[in-house]
Amino acid sequence: MIPGTFDYHRPTTVESAVALLLQLGEDARPLAGGHSLIPLMKTRLAAPEHLVDLGAIEGLHRVERIGDDVVIGAMTTQHSVINSSLLADLVPILRETALVIADPQIRYKGTIGGNCANGDPGNDMPALMQCLGASYTLTGTGGNRQVSARDFYLGAYETALAPGEILTEIRIPIPPTGHGYGYEKLKRKVGDYATAAAAVVITMAAGTCTSASIGLTNVSETPLWAAEAARILVGSTLDVATVDAAVAAAEAITTPASDMRGPAEYRTKMAGVMLRRALGRARVRATV
Repeated sequence: MIPGTFDYHRPTTVESAVALLLQLGEDARPLAGGHSLIPLMKTRLAAPEHLVDLGAIEGLHRVERIGDDVVIGAMTTQHSVINSSLLADLVPILRETALVIADPQIRYKGTIGGNCANGDPGNDMPALMQCLGASYTLTGTGGNRQVSARDFYLGAYETALAPGEILTEIRIPIPPTGHGYGYEKLKRKVGDYATAAAAVVITMAAGTCTSASIGLTNVSETPLWAAEAARILVGSTLDVATVDAAVAAAEAITTPASDMRGPAEYRTKMAGVMLRRALGRARVRATV
């Protein structure tokens, strides 16, 4: 189908974008890469009267280290994430995750900010951001505020963004040197959303897990931070019984829908399988 008619706006500053969104109200939507919004417009499930394109705002295209954090501008594309040597060195799980998002054509235009801000439970980056302890900079007429990724997602397509606010940057604490990581995703075909996926970041010392964090994708109406499952792992040697207990704890917090990707029970079990695989990969990668 063809989208309905709309007015197109292309501001060059964050301030003007925020002012437009506030002025135009519920009839306006910000446009990042467009790979979530445009398909909805084509099927008329979304019919904004105004699109505010963020692509011309220079400061939203960047990747840099600031102190102990990596800061990524919201309009940074998945392609740029994949090819960033800084991210490959400091937060390599970002590249691993970006590589399984959709396909190369979409990754050239799709943005990390759009993936995080949309509130779609099927997007890959939100659960990873929860796993990494990331925070989002939300910019409105009153300036900037920081919201943890773990507090940002309120329901399917429902987030902590206030009217007129946009997500302008993502701030990620740099994991310790030698950390282990893994993102495992089950999908029906290239380009599909996950049937289930899991992100894991751990540290090890003398064969013992000293820290762990787990995020789960597309097995609830929001991304999930599996705090209890991670707590079970800490202090263990990642022995079979402990991993089994952690997987059970992670599966227990999932509430997937039965859909074309499979019945709910299957998707819950696949979340556990993806967690086991991601944890196994993370353990191999972790160094003392």
